[in-house]
Amino acid sequence: MKLYITLYSPYARMARVMLAEKGLESAIEIIIARTREIGSPYYKINPSGRVPYLVRDDGVGMEDSQLICSYLDHCKGSPKFMIPQGNAGWELWRLEALGRTMVEGASVWIRELLRREEERSPTIIDHEQRRLQRLADTWEEEIDNPFMRGKINMVQITLACALQLEIWNPEFEWRKGHPLLVEWLNTISDRSSLSTTEPPGPLSK
Repeated sequence: MKLYITLYSPYARMARVMLAEKGLESAIEIIIARTREIGSPYYKINPSGRVPYLVRDDGVGMEDSQLICSYLDHCKGSPKFMIPQGNAGWELWRLEALGRTMVEGASVWIRELLRREEERSPTIIDHEQRRLQRLADTWEEEIDNPFMRGKINMVQITLACALQLEIWNPEFEWRKGHPLLVEWLNTISDRSSLSTTEPPGPLSK
């Protein structure tokens, strides 16, 4: 199989974390896709141009990080990250949605910063900055939820990938006033699947 990614995509990073958690690194080829580029050959592989994109051994392609992570979870051994039935499942879905909202907001901000300076929207950047601060406040209250302190799950992976977007964008300053969130991230970021998928440094503006 082949997994197409970009180094600045938190969604692609989630898929890479799943590869590590399931021990699939040697079974899947990682390919850096050329996105947001007119005439990129990647568009012949995935017309949407988005990442991550998984091409299975039968040649069928799959898009969307949630779908890909779920598929990979079923590829080797018993699934480890399935959402349970009942109230526990609804709570996990609620938390994962909250984490993905943070990923989405930070990603919009990053996409603005990747534009030429004269093309950036100060209104969009300000909107996402404010939204992310509100979400950080919310997560400071949610972080002691049992699902955030127990065995690894997709909520934890999603939130860690969201918060560590500070590596791409140092202007994403969520740490002040959120000591519980800082402590939580410091602990989980030592996990091998997260430490080995960290980006090399800030994005180029």
